[in-house]
Amino acid sequence: MKTLKIAALCVTFGCAINAHAETVTLKIAHFLPANSNAHANVIEPWCAQLSEESQGRIKCQLYPSMQLGGTPATLADMARNGVADIVWTAPGYSAGKFPRVEALELPFLLPYGGMAGNEIIWNYYEQYAQDDFKDYKVLALFGDGGMDVHTRNSPIKTLADFKGLKLRASGRTIARTIESLGATPVSMPPAQMTEAISKGVVDGAVATWEVVAPTKLDEVTKFHSAGDEGQPAFGYTVLSMLMNKRKYDRMPDDLKAILDRNSGKALSLRFGKAWDVESAKARESSAQGSIVAITASDYQAMQQAVAAVPEQWAEDATSKGLDGKALLDGVRSLSSVKQ
Repeated sequence: MKTLKIAALCVTFGCAINAHAETVTLKIAHFLPANSNAHANVIEPWCAQLSEESQGRIKCQLYPSMQLGGTPATLADMARNGVADIVWTAPGYSAGKFPRVEALELPFLLPYGGMAGNEIIWNYYEQYAQDDFKDYKVLALFGDGGMDVHTRNSPIKTLADFKGLKLRASGRTIARTIESLGATPVSMPPAQMTEAISKGVVDGAVATWEVVAPTKLDEVTKFHSAGDEGQPAFGYTVLSMLMNKRKYDRMPDDLKAILDRNSGKALSLRFGKAWDVESAKARESSAQGSIVAITASDYQAMQQAVAAVPEQWAEDATSKGLDGKALLDGVRSLSSVKQ
């Protein structure tokens, strides 16, 4: 009889103990190598923190450099389909699948800097872009800190200097900007641009300083053209950490709570801090005389050349069933840069 009572107690309480002790392994995939800023300075420490706070019950398996197969353009689908539990990717690589966040990548709307831009990006996501990600658990949404123009043979000082150049673009939004400036865009992920420049496939890249060191962009470009401090960025690439919703829903509630408090705005700003640190290092280590300051008047001419790009984007978005004007106005209202 005593044995039966103990067994009954085990049935009553044992399941709870076993559930409490459940562990979760998260397969995380992305497109850059393990020595990249995102992997080494954000994703690995983030995983370590999840493990520590869960007493080892949340574990990460990291798959950099597309080790789970696919291409950068398929990463979002890999998370949605469960090939990976979490991916770090640029929504813009999956053209047309995340239309609302494209507004954040329009020219001269956001300020330079990971911390400065990421607050705007997260707030925009919460107010305007959640429908883009209804198939995912969004762990982070942030930006690359703003892009400058890095060229191989000739510096960009004026609007006329863009004419005839082929420049790498991270996605279709910045590609429209490059076209309006008078150059020809060639879309490719960061891992391909250094080789493309060295072989003369493109003359340079519109890219953030954060990627300069890990991609060795500074070894194939002589000039880095940027506006004065306080000017808005040429453009942005929005980046994200996306999780399979079914994987998240199956997690025990206490582990969800740990994941939640270390994700969202907190993780987005964590990425921003890391981006600012690496961008500053890249600027400081650039060759003397390689940074080209674009004068305020020339920068204004570039802004005027692309002035129609945001409005055209809004019209296109509206034709596809979105309120393009509201989305564009939303970015502008949240942004701290001078319009």
